[in-house]
Formats: sequence, C-alpha cells, structure tokens
Amino acid sequence: MIITVSGLPGAGKTTLTRMIAERLGYKHYSIGDLRGEMARRENMTIDEFNKKGESDFSTDHPVDEYQKRLGEEEDDFVIDGRLSFYFIPNAIKVFLKVDPLTGAKRIFRDASNRSDEKRYESVEEVLSAVEKRMESDRKRYMKYYGIDPFNEEHYDIVIDTTEMTPEEAVDEVMEGINEMINNLEEE
Repeated sequence: MIITVSGLPGAGKTTLTRMIAERLGYKHYSIGDLRGEMARRENMTIDEFNKKGESDFSTDHPVDEYQKRLGEEEDDFVIDGRLSFYFIPNAIKVFLKVDPLTGAKRIFRDASNRSDEKRYESVEEVLSAVEKRMESDRKRYMKYYGIDPFNEEHYDIVIDTTEMTPEEAVDEVMEGINEMINNLEEE
C-alpha cells in the first residue's frame, strides 16, 4: 500500500507522514525535504526556489521523476508532496487542510527547524509568504501539468487538522484508510 499526503502549508504534512509511516512500519519519503535540500544547494529559501521554478522546470522535474519512479518500483511507503497524488496514481491520496492563520502560526513556530525557510518576523509575514507560495505552486503545476494541487476532488481522504493534535490527525487518516480498505474488500 502506498499513501500520499498533500495539503496546505502548515497543515502538518511531514509530521503526519512520518507518524503514519512509523505506525505502519513503512518507509517515509518527503518531497518537501528534497526540494528544500535543492534550494539550500543553490543558497535559496524554498520560496525563492519556487519562484525560480515558475520559469525553470529544472526545480521540479528531478523530484517529480523521482516520485514517479518510487510509485512504479516500490510499495509500502508513505510520501508527502504537493503532487505525489498525481505522480503515484495507485496510492491512497490524503489531503490535509488547515485554517490559514493556524497554519501560519505552525510554520512560524517551526521555521527555526528548517534551514530552507526564511526567518520570519511575525505570523502575519508567514501568512503573506504562504499565500505567495500557494500561488507559485498553482502557477508552476498548472503550467507544467495542468493541475491544481489544492483541489480537494483529487483526493480520497480530506482532513482538516486545524483543531487536531498530530496524533488525532493520524488516527483520522488511519480510520479513513481502513474504511477504504474495508469498502474494497466488500466489493
């Protein structure tokens, strides 16, 4: 079983993906971490790297091909990435929503743990950066693939993590996965 996790900035994609992988005893992959590493190698923040990607496909192409290959060659893993659902169509596709202000507060709190994130002065600055990041993502993915990664219709399971602890969100995702598996077995 392959599980892809996408969602809004600050919804908890990486945290939940790691926790789900641990619970299932699966491998974990993070496209955001890979892109962050690529940005660091170019001495850029992730937002600068995304902006570059609006006109330079080389910022997206390697990780897109990587996740496509993973989906074809491996099984039993969990991956977080904006377009993982698209590149691994045979996966269970999870989308995490979050209230924008709550997501911005989480990013502000955790930014010091990420070397690819700019050091923000305020939650309001994060909120503005997140809006620009989502706009850049939409622009790039529409240009390269004709797809909006934030359209919830692409996903099997949609969860709002705004009022949830990470553990509660993982429980809800696992409940949705189990329900999907049970429905398939009944068919």
